[in-house]
Amino acid sequence: MKPEQLDQHFAKGLQPLYLLFGDEALLVQEAADAIRNRARQEGCAEREVFTVERGFNWQNLLASGNSLSLFSSRRLVEVRIPSGKPGNDGSQALQAYCSRLPADTVTLVICPKLDKAAQAGKWFKAMEQVGVAVPFFPVERAQLPAWIGSRLARQDQRAEPVVLQFLADQVEGNLLAAFQEVQKLALLFPAGMLMLEQVRGAVADVARFDVFKLGDALLAGDSARVCRILDVLRGEGEDPVLILWALAREIRTLARLSGGLRQGGSLSQLMREAWIWESRQRLVEQAVKRTPEARLLQGLKKAAGIDRMIKGLARGDVWDELQQLGLTMARA
Repeated sequence: MKPEQLDQHFAKGLQPLYLLFGDEALLVQEAADAIRNRARQEGCAEREVFTVERGFNWQNLLASGNSLSLFSSRRLVEVRIPSGKPGNDGSQALQAYCSRLPADTVTLVICPKLDKAAQAGKWFKAMEQVGVAVPFFPVERAQLPAWIGSRLARQDQRAEPVVLQFLADQVEGNLLAAFQEVQKLALLFPAGMLMLEQVRGAVADVARFDVFKLGDALLAGDSARVCRILDVLRGEGEDPVLILWALAREIRTLARLSGGLRQGGSLSQLMREAWIWESRQRLVEQAVKRTPEARLLQGLKKAAGIDRMIKGLARGDVWDELQQLGLTMARA
């Protein structure tokens, strides 16, 4: 089930088991709170929480499932697995628990992001068969303005697209901070339209970036974004070696694809051979079409020169050279 379907789903009553998993802690927490609130409305006055840590005794969970509620006719059993890996004993215990779900009980299981191997595990499949699995994915940069707009609407505020874009720039990569900044706007300003001047003076720059977002900006040809990410990474003390690796990796991939196309290869086949994720293939395709092969080869030579600067074998401003490399590769 998609997270946005939960509210509509609640109207039909709670299922006996929910598995929430994903690496966006804010969204997982909000969904868990919604399930807890709904459980209380349906008479679950008792709540029992199990946190799976080193040495956790899975028999305690099974014993709880076989026992009756002491204080109410219904209860909520919450199982938190911070590692996302229950282990062999945990897998067997969860399968046994799902095969005999306790009566008058809503079970809520919370995990971090689960890879394909975990989702193919027997314990995961057992939960899917008897309950509802809800995955949570990060809010991508392109989706962030709309997400902020929907959060503003909840507090009877709205903003023009340029304001939403500004907010997205300030909080990108930090969804919890985005949530807090939106709440702050509700405290500072009344319901209605928010002006850019108001928002600019009230919202802090709490954006977080990593080198992978830098690579995406380069592929997208977004020069301003490349500069902004580099500035933030420099301010956070990121190692230039890691930044150079990220830029050179993207340039090297594009050069390999460009050479393959020149020799008559199929781009889709070349991207599969290069192990490029499907979610990034559109970005890569645009970058290959935009960037001449000669510029890519020149970019690799420039990257080699920056590597010599980092190692102290050549003179120059490493950060300035990184910016020039990024801008050269991003421009149309």
